[in-house]
Formats: sequence, C-alpha cells, structure tokens
Amino acid sequence: MQLIRGYVRIIDRINRWIGRLVMYGIFVMMGILLWSSVSKTFFLPSLWTLEMAQFAMVAYYILGGPYSIQMGSNVRMDLLYGEWSERRKAWTDAITVLFLIIYLCVMLYGGYDSLSYSLQYGERSPTAWRPYLWPIKTIMIIGLFLMLLQALSELGKDILRLRGEDIPREAI
Repeated sequence: MQLIRGYVRIIDRINRWIGRLVMYGIFVMMGILLWSSVSKTFFLPSLWTLEMAQFAMVAYYILGGPYSIQMGSNVRMDLLYGEWSERRKAWTDAITVLFLIIYLCVMLYGGYDSLSYSLQYGERSPTAWRPYLWPIKTIMIIGLFLMLLQALSELGKDILRLRGEDIPREAI
C-alpha cells in the first residue's frame, strides 16, 4: 500500500503541475486568434493562424485532461451516484476506471502508430500552410500517456479507499 500511496502522490503532483501550467494555454490561443483578426483586418491574412489555434487547443485539452480527471471535473451521472456510500462509489469508480485504462491503452497504441507513420514519412497537413504533424502527434501521445498514468492513480486511490483509508476525492 505504501507503493500505491507513493505512486499516487508522484503522479498527482506531476499532473497538477502540468495542468496548472497548461491552463495558461488559453492565452496562447487568444493571442493567435487576436493576431488572426488583426492580420485579416489590417494586413494580409495569415495562413498559419487557424491551424495553429487548433494545435494549441488540442495541446490545451489533451494535456489538461489528466488534471481534470484528478480534480474530479469529469462528467458523471449523479442520479444514483450522489446517494451512494463512499465504499460503493469507490467500487464503481474502480470498475469504470478499468474501462478508461483499456480505452487509453488502445488510444496510445493507435497514437504511437500514427506518430511513427508521421515521423517515417514526414507527414504534413494538407492545408496551404502545410506544417509537419509529428509535433502535435507527439503532444497527443504525451497527453494520453499522462492520462493513463492519472487513471492508474485514480485506481490506486479507489483501492486505498476500499481498504478504509480516507483519501480526498480531489487530490492526495
């Protein structure tokens, strides 16, 4: 159990730090979209702004996902869940997080194949700007891996709760 507690503490700390840092990505997106508006109004329209804003949004969401899971910000059907005991919630969460872990493993496998293809063949976006796609695919792989680590951390928290330890839902 000490190993689980240590794992949860380390992964939660890493994802909390990354999540807090990525929160400022909203300002990056705002800056890109502001430049897009200014350049379209006063200069020639930029080819890169829309796609770069999409890349920034992908990074914002995928790297913020583990922090969102950690904070309990995910959507949950509270019709029944809210009335359950802590033990029943922990059992339900432990079972459902296993499905999330399987899903993330499949996504990670597919993402790795896609990244390998992108690196091997120099894949580019089919737009006028034509950026390489491997940087955003790398960010997606990192985000999925961090989300998998956070899902395992949530499973560890559920196991500790089932053993009778009092662990806050938000963070350890």
